[in-house]
Amino acid sequence: MTGSAVPPSFRLVYVPGVMPGKWVRIWNERFPGVPLTLTQVPPAAARDLLLGGDADAGLVRLPVDRTVLSAIPLYTEQTVVVVPKDHLVTAADAVSREDLADEIVLHPLDDVLEWESLPGRPALEQPATTADAIELVAAGIGVLVMPLSLARLHHRRDLTHRPLEAAPESGVALAWPEAATTDRVEDFIGIVRGRTVNSTRGRAQPPAREKKRERTDAGPRRAQQGGGSGGRGRRSGTGGTTKNPRRGRPRRGS
Repeated sequence: MTGSAVPPSFRLVYVPGVMPGKWVRIWNERFPGVPLTLTQVPPAAARDLLLGGDADAGLVRLPVDRTVLSAIPLYTEQTVVVVPKDHLVTAADAVSREDLADEIVLHPLDDVLEWESLPGRPALEQPATTADAIELVAAGIGVLVMPLSLARLHHRRDLTHRPLEAAPESGVALAWPEAATTDRVEDFIGIVRGRTVNSTRGRAQPPAREKKRERTDAGPRRAQQGGGSGGRGRRSGTGGTTKNPRRGRPRRGS
């Protein structure tokens, strides 16, 4: 006796800080027969997993290599600076780069922001990870700039954050291999774009058939001239004909 076939699944990877829970719930409601497998991966690993066929799509941070991946930008995150709760900058609602001029700004190796120049003073060494940098902030060694979602992910009771003005921002996108735009990928695109279950999901639709033009006339109109047997002037039920009405204005008598 052969076992039942394993239903196909949709494999989604996502990077730290991204919260795909809402989209996963909608998927499970719409496609209960298609399991969605969810895996968190480091930002640097997402591209290789997608291109290697180990994932169908990914929620990744921009930029994306558009030569091999298709991507739909979803949203852009606010950038914040993480500091101890008793830090001076917590007195303001927002922080400028000038406010950090005398601060040691940590720059971990896995930083997801693209800097032209870092604010503040550089640390002697780069922390290996964001988690390591958070520990250094808690120890009072420096401050750390990151997207808001990562600040929430690494939340500690002794740390807080403030928006940083004029800082690079991190965008989040849905990406998938350009050569593997499957129906399941289109289904997930529809979900992240907020399409309803009855709306078009973006798949290529066959061209609509043109409706045949209905003929409202039974046939070609007959001549409206009086006279002959097909004329308008024959009175039904009589054997004779009626005189054609004169066209135009009647002549006056002489």
